[in-house]
Amino acid sequence: MKLTEMHQQIRETTRRFAQEVIRPVAEELDREERFPAGIYTQMGELGLFGITVPEAYGGAGLDVTAYALVMEELSRGYASVADQCGLLELVGTLLSIHGSDAQRARYMEPLLRAQLRPAYCITEADAGTDVSGIRTTATRTATGWELTGAKLWIHNAPVADVAFVLARTDPAAGRRGMSIFIVDCALAGVSKGPKEHKMGQRASQVGELHFDRVKLPADALLGVEGRGFHIMMSVLDKGRVGIAALAVGIAQAGLEAALDYAQTRKQFGSHLAEFQGIQWMLADMATDIQAARLLVHDAAERLQNGERASIACSMAKCFAGDTAVKHSANAVQIFGGSGYIRGYEVERLYRDAKITQIYEGTNQIQRTIVARDLINHGASL
Repeated sequence: MKLTEMHQQIRETTRRFAQEVIRPVAEELDREERFPAGIYTQMGELGLFGITVPEAYGGAGLDVTAYALVMEELSRGYASVADQCGLLELVGTLLSIHGSDAQRARYMEPLLRAQLRPAYCITEADAGTDVSGIRTTATRTATGWELTGAKLWIHNAPVADVAFVLARTDPAAGRRGMSIFIVDCALAGVSKGPKEHKMGQRASQVGELHFDRVKLPADALLGVEGRGFHIMMSVLDKGRVGIAALAVGIAQAGLEAALDYAQTRKQFGSHLAEFQGIQWMLADMATDIQAARLLVHDAAERLQNGERASIACSMAKCFAGDTAVKHSANAVQIFGGSGYIRGYEVERLYRDAKITQIYEGTNQIQRTIVARDLINHGASL
């Protein structure tokens, strides 16, 4: 796909921001496992949150390809920062489509302008890939709802101001008995577990949220009661495009670092880039990264056009995640012993890449989705 002038402008703007603002502090943020508060505020001011949210609701009103470009460029700076863009895109989409006028008026602008930090709460101890295993419940009361349960491995949980929580409202109705609630994290009964110490993307904080008989008003319900599972699933394709683009950004950063090192590092009197073995590694990296990028753009275009996009989104997420892991490892290999040392960018990229094969649905699940689609609809894409 040929990028429009608008796409090129937003890519260049985001690339400059990543290069000048994010990348210089990425190592420090990773080492300290610190939420990038200053960068987060600047992203809100630049309009990098809610890329596809309609302008009428405070978003940029752009298409899914623009969102993918922003995610890739932010991730070239530091994937933990791109995670924030992805998270705001999902909750902004939920609010714009399913929120009431009052909910949008209360939450949308503060979220998109980085005045509130959201958490997107699905995963539980017995509910990861299989969302049907959730046990958090919301029970009707005379004045609204009472929420009880716990969520784990939740992005932004340690720093969240507001949580979008999937809970059971009818335990006997299976997936049709789940609903989404917007929960103020300052309410009585809401507590946060300790920050988890992760392998990679360490500045994107993850932890637990506990809800102990939290009293919610009736208007805390997002969308229609009993449709929570379907509402959450409706944004998964966009989430997978975002993670695929993030993975491409990690891989691209690894290629750039490896190419620069190969052209400056000498062994046996020659630059590494002069050795055929290194040349082939670089060539394979560039080829796979471009293939992943094109898969992402194809999936984004299909999703934007309302076409059957799930198989394309799963293909993009699976291939891009595998590419990020494979070729960030190759970047480490080209750096040799230096690449294994903390403080070198490629060491961090290698750690950051692994989660792209896991979150937003593991790559094993993505392959299952692709295979089932092929079986049900044939090989024509």
